[in-house]
Amino acid sequence: MHKTTRFPSARRALWLALSATGVLAVSPGAHAAGWAPTRQVTLVVPYNAGGGTDATARAVANQLSMQWKQPVIVENVGGADGLIGTRRVIDAAPDGYTLLFQVPSILLMKYQRSLKGIDPVTRLTPVTAVATSPTALIMTATLPFKTLPELIAHCRAHPCNAGSGENSSKVRAHKFAADYNLPDVAVVSYKGTSPIVGDLVSGNLTMAFTGITAAMPLHKAGRVRILVTNGNERAKALPDVPTSKESGWADSYSVTWYGVFAPKGTPAPIAQAIADATREAGKNPQVLEALAVAGAEPAFTSPAVFQDMIRKDDARLGALVKRFPLEE
Repeated sequence: MHKTTRFPSARRALWLALSATGVLAVSPGAHAAGWAPTRQVTLVVPYNAGGGTDATARAVANQLSMQWKQPVIVENVGGADGLIGTRRVIDAAPDGYTLLFQVPSILLMKYQRSLKGIDPVTRLTPVTAVATSPTALIMTATLPFKTLPELIAHCRAHPCNAGSGENSSKVRAHKFAADYNLPDVAVVSYKGTSPIVGDLVSGNLTMAFTGITAAMPLHKAGRVRILVTNGNERAKALPDVPTSKESGWADSYSVTWYGVFAPKGTPAPIAQAIADATREAGKNPQVLEALAVAGAEPAFTSPAVFQDMIRKDDARLGALVKRFPLEE
C-alpha cells in the first residue's frame, strides 16, 4: 500500500504540462460548451459488481451511451475500500473520458493511515449527483424477531456480529454498538455487498449496515430482513419498513448519494456538459425504473449543488470518524 499516495501520475502530469505550453493542438476547454465525447468513455466504479453503486452506474452509463452515440463502459476496480478505483481516475487525463462513480465513503479515505492525510476529493472535480438512497440495518431472517428493540435485546444476551462493506458502513456499525452499549458486537469487514447478503441468508452474520439494493429481492422473499432504513422518511421502495428514528434510534440519519467525479483540472464547461447529459439520461424511463429497482431516488444536480452535498456530508462523517476511528 506504500504506493497509494503517489498523486498525480506521470501520464496526467505530462498531459497538463503539454496543455499549459500549448503543445497540444486543442486546449482542453476549446469547444467545451458543446462538448460531447468522440470515443469511448470509461466510468470507473471502485467497488465489486453486484451492489447498488454498480447497478446505478450501469443504468446511467447505458443511457449515456445511446445519448452520446459512443460506448460508455463501466469498469469495476475494487479494493482498498474504493481507493484503487478512485486513484485510477485521479491519475487520468482531465479530458472527460475517464469518470468516477462514487459514494460518500470517498470522504473517509483521508482518514486512512496509508494516505497520510491526503484527501482524494481535492484531486477530483465533482460533476453531478445521480441519485440518493437511504442506508439500512439488515438482519438475518434466521432469527425470529422483526423490530430494532428486539435486535438490541438479543445482542445484549447473545454474541452478535455486524457486516460492513465500506468505511462509511463500518462507522455506522460502530456508532450503533456505542449508542446501545453493545461493546461485544464484532464488526466484520467485507469486500462488497454480495458476500454480506450471502452470510445474512445463511445466518453466519447477525446484521449489516449497507445499502438496500442487493437486499431488497431477498427481503421481499423473506430470506433477509431489512429492519429499518436510515433516512428522514420511509423509503419509497420499502414503504412498510420503518425508519430508524421511528424505531427509537435517534441521530441515525444516513443517506447514500451516488455521484460522478472527473479528474482535477477538467474544464468547467466539460464538467457541466457531462452533468447536463447525465441529467438528460435521467429522464429516460429505463433509468428511472433501474433507480427504483435499486431503491434509489433521482437527484441529478449541477456541479455546484453536488459540491455543496459533499461539503455537508464531509462535516457529518468527519465528526463520526473522530468518535469511531477507522484504524486504531
